[in-house]
Amino acid sequence: MSRISRKLQNLMQEVLDLPQDLMFDLPRLTLIGNKELHIENHRGVRHFSDERLVLALSQGSLEISGAGLSIQAIQSHEVTVMGTIHHIQYSETGEKP
Repeated sequence: MSRISRKLQNLMQEVLDLPQDLMFDLPRLTLIGNKELHIENHRGVRHFSDERLVLALSQGSLEISGAGLSIQAIQSHEVTVMGTIHHIQYSETGEKP
């Protein structure tokens, strides 16, 4: 993404007061205790087991580790994970917004 494009997006975000996850295609995570995790703006499942889930993101990946993990619901850009969640790691690649 070019410098001008980033500046234009930042200006639009400020003027229109839009959330950054919409403007920059960032993941939105909602964690309920350590038992339920809802992730929006993912790009697919890279790996899944009852101890580890790796989701593709537009700029990187998200790794969730825990015990007894299960995918409760999955849609094209949203997923809900249930189980005991121990660790969440976001790995970014590519250009930063």
